[in-house]
Amino acid sequence: MTAVKILAVAIAYFVAAKLGLQHQLVRGQVTPLWPSTGIGLAALLLLGLRIWPGITLGAFLVNVSIGPTMPAVLGISVGNTLAPVCAYLLLERVGFHLELDRLRDALSLVFLGAFAGMLVSATVGAGSLVLAGGLRPSEFWPAWSVWWTGDAMGVLVVTPLLLVIRTTRMPWDAPPLRWVEGAALLLGTFLVTLLATVGPVNLLFLVFPFLIWAALRFQLLGAAACALIASTVAIVSAAHHAGPFAQHNLFLNMVALQAFNGSAALTALLLAAIIAERNKAHQNIKDVCARLNEVADRLARDKKLDIRLPPPRAGERSRDRSQ
Repeated sequence: MTAVKILAVAIAYFVAAKLGLQHQLVRGQVTPLWPSTGIGLAALLLLGLRIWPGITLGAFLVNVSIGPTMPAVLGISVGNTLAPVCAYLLLERVGFHLELDRLRDALSLVFLGAFAGMLVSATVGAGSLVLAGGLRPSEFWPAWSVWWTGDAMGVLVVTPLLLVIRTTRMPWDAPPLRWVEGAALLLGTFLVTLLATVGPVNLLFLVFPFLIWAALRFQLLGAAACALIASTVAIVSAAHHAGPFAQHNLFLNMVALQAFNGSAALTALLLAAIIAERNKAHQNIKDVCARLNEVADRLARDKKLDIRLPPPRAGERSRDRSQ
């Protein structure tokens, strides 16, 4: 059974990597969106550390066809494995909840899972390419910035969506207006982000009201979906040097892209976690009130029963005193 899970993770990693490579920026293999990392971390969180060979196998199969040399391919595969494993261990260390129903869970995923954990893959991967002659030493930092951005974005926009989908049930009984609202939210997020990335003026801040709307009305599922849409559109724009990304070099574009995507994911996940905490606290209060009502009803019934019992007769009282 474990072997099947490892193979499934490897296939999912490989397919997602091929999709991410459609927008490569450095040497045909470094992309600002690497969804495979998000799949790898989600697989570790859901299936356990024992499936790490699936990540290694998927990374090797992807890079063996595009890597400059076999040592570089092996180095990149090791880095791509160590990054989600390190992120997983960091999240386990702080008691991460898969439900992302606490503020600390959202903060941990962003800062430990994405920003800190993905430093490993970016450093090992870019360093391997430099050592193998695939990159000049002067190209290390631009490649590193794209690599780190891509892996971190994979965690920020893919992992939360995979974690929430596993427990989501289609609300078939929801009213039609609810479905219309959800469709309008997704379409609006896409159109606003597209509008903000086609002109020379940076209007990406227009996306944030939609992220807030998603978190308030649809919690983590809506927030993760809208963050994925917004980040994907922005990444495609940056890959094509369009809109606000047209006038800067690669390194500055990656800084701007990471700032936007990080802020979008942070806003969406944190607000969704706050709403989830509020709903959980509200439900706990309701449960406590229900239990208190049950106790009060039981006490009231017992008191009525005592009132209805007939008083003892005089002979019974005298016998009780003699005893």
